[in-house]
Amino acid sequence: MLSIMSPAKTMDLNCRSVLLQTQPHFMTEARELCARLKKLSPGDLEDLMKISPKLAALTHKRFQTFSGIAVNDGSRQALLVYKGDAFQALDIDHYQDQDFEFAQKHIRILSGLYGLLRPLDLIEPHRLEIATRLSGPWGRNLYQFWAERITQRLNAALEGSKGAPVLINLASNEYFKAVQHKHLNAKILTIQFKEKKGNGFKVVAIHAKRARGLMADFIIREKIDDPEAVKEFSGNGYAFNPELSTSETWVFSRE
Repeated sequence: MLSIMSPAKTMDLNCRSVLLQTQPHFMTEARELCARLKKLSPGDLEDLMKISPKLAALTHKRFQTFSGIAVNDGSRQALLVYKGDAFQALDIDHYQDQDFEFAQKHIRILSGLYGLLRPLDLIEPHRLEIATRLSGPWGRNLYQFWAERITQRLNAALEGSKGAPVLINLASNEYFKAVQHKHLNAKILTIQFKEKKGNGFKVVAIHAKRARGLMADFIIREKIDDPEAVKEFSGNGYAFNPELSTSETWVFSRE
């Protein structure tokens, strides 16, 4: 069983580190993308990424100083440096070595720049969302650059799964589009979190982001490698709702 997450836009460069440090698989590809991005001005990045001038200036600076070398003073482990809503829900400060080791084997993080990351892969500060329409010889956008590469890498990671391969999708729709579903050699289980609203249930993005992080934390701490055990998740008052769920989409809801 393998679980995938979206990355975060926010990064804490003062985060702690753990002993195990690994290199991203797609470093050559990351350098290729960065070489193209280095040619863009802050104004170009502002237009391309639809971000503020201040953020565009910072992003430009980071691309200009991107070394493309995994082990350097500016690199940090992905699971520790990301500080978005989902990652803040991970109880990383209390993880033991065995928790990080399990995460390294069973969690993957999608990335616009690095494609697919293991939790302890070293990454440099950057901003590049998967939906960015960065064109090149590969096509019009990053989905065309990454889709086949990410899918093949996921298949390789799933080969050693216990029992029938299962991919637990904890990523956003934006990032999960980078996976070629039909070419993935595994059953896909998409996890949704819904809130009771009137007579029905609705996905509330801000709550769903944190809940996906809580689910990942639950999988890591409990060392879950059997999808059925995922149904026991009860973080933040959520519970598996069989009436709203299907064989491909498992819904966890709360009042």
